[in-house]
Amino acid sequence: MDHLESLQTAQPAHHLRATVVLVGMMGSGKTAIGRTLALKLGVPYVDSDAEIEAAANATIAEIFARSGEPFFRNREAEVIARLLQSDPCVLSTGGGAYLADRNREAISRHGVAVWLDADLDLLWERVRHKDTRPLLRTPDPRKTLGDIFKERAPIYRLADLRAEAKPEFSIDDMTTEVLRVLASRPDVLEPVT
Repeated sequence: MDHLESLQTAQPAHHLRATVVLVGMMGSGKTAIGRTLALKLGVPYVDSDAEIEAAANATIAEIFARSGEPFFRNREAEVIARLLQSDPCVLSTGGGAYLADRNREAISRHGVAVWLDADLDLLWERVRHKDTRPLLRTPDPRKTLGDIFKERAPIYRLADLRAEAKPEFSIDDMTTEVLRVLASRPDVLEPVT
């Protein structure tokens, strides 16, 4: 039995009362942590970018190229609002989703935002070999990532909760850190007795 299968068979120690929305920079671990967290909590994992791609029958990069970022951001807001109206789940969002006032307001009203706070060096280490990041298709992707980080970090700080990512953390370690910060919100994460 592998690690994910053992998580699926374990009884959740908590009951999720509201959707947990993972926010943060590209490379912060939203997908990997989101999947593991959802398994530990016994709830669905949903990726807003995957939902958008399925609805559009196109990749995020293709949507950006064909229709532009404003079109993409409107679809993203619609998908996030719809998912927040569903049963509680773990929702990971694209790196830019939390920048929009309407998304932050919807998340605060119907869920809880958890910022996966990774520093720039760790983010670069994780994304530098991937070509699936449309915003990094520039002559100097490291500088571009730094510029995006500098612009977005103050907005990510507005999240309800912050979980610090450390280079030595495994996916399990980071998931445990997210559970630790969520424990401060019994209105969101209720222990099973």
